This record gives sequence, C-alpha cells and structure tokens, in this order.
Amino acid sequence: MTESKALRALREAIVLEHMECQNDFDFDTSLNTFPHPRYEIMASGQVLDGVDEVRAYWQRTRETFPDQRSKVIEVHHADDAVVVEFELSGTHLGSLLGEQPSNKSFKVRMVAFFLFEKDVLVCERVYGDSATVMQQLGLLNAPDEYTGPY
Repeated sequence: MTESKALRALREAIVLEHMECQNDFDFDTSLNTFPHPRYEIMASGQVLDGVDEVRAYWQRTRETFPDQRSKVIEVHHADDAVVVEFELSGTHLGSLLGEQPSNKSFKVRMVAFFLFEKDVLVCERVYGDSATVMQQLGLLNAPDEYTGPY
C-alpha cells in the first residue's frame, strides 16, 4: 500500500470511529479522535473549541434528540480532508432553545468536512439544512411547494 493510500485509509478509519462512537454515546472515544476537538456548525455559525465545549454540545443535542443517529452515505477524500455525506435523524423529545418538544422526528442529508494535518484530525466542519429540520419538527411553517420566480 502506498503512503497516500495508507494515509487515506487511516484518516477514514479515524472519521468512521469518530462518527460511530457518537452514535453509541461514547463521547470520550469520539473526543479522543482529535488532540484538540473543534467543531464548526456552519448553519448556526457556532464554533465549539475544546473538549468541554464539544462535549457540552453533544450532551445538549442528545438531551434534545436522544435517538440522534448519523448514517454514513458516502465518504470522499481530499488532500487535507475526509468529506462525509450522511443522513442525520432524531426525535425531538427535549428542548434545545426553550421550545416545547414536538415529539416529531427529522431526517436530513448533511455533509461534514473532517480536516486533517497529516494524520491528525483538527476540525469537523458541518454543513446542513436547519430549515428542513425545523420544518419536519413542526417548528417552522414553510410552503410545501415553491411557487415564486426561478
């Protein structure tokens, strides 16, 4: 195996372990996949830097969506990143921002860029459609069909 193939395989293994451990609520193992955890949530503009901030975010989202899961759809490789398309799902059973739980479920396709320096994970940058999630939870009224100009 060439060095670049070995590096790609190692990075992918780190990312898949990181994601699967979150599905299992094994936050310690997931946090240990990078030496200094950093999350950038692009839809909200949140930057979570360090173990305490990332752990608190995971705990808060799992209190709101206790069955939250990420299902990997595709894995792509770039020079300094692993890009994962995934389906995020969960049921709204707690409050994230003071809203009443809707008891409804959501399912949305998202993308995460796992940024690396050589074989070290340095950041997870997540892109997702929060409006679709909010609409599926009944927290956002949006038309079923767009009828405006294209």
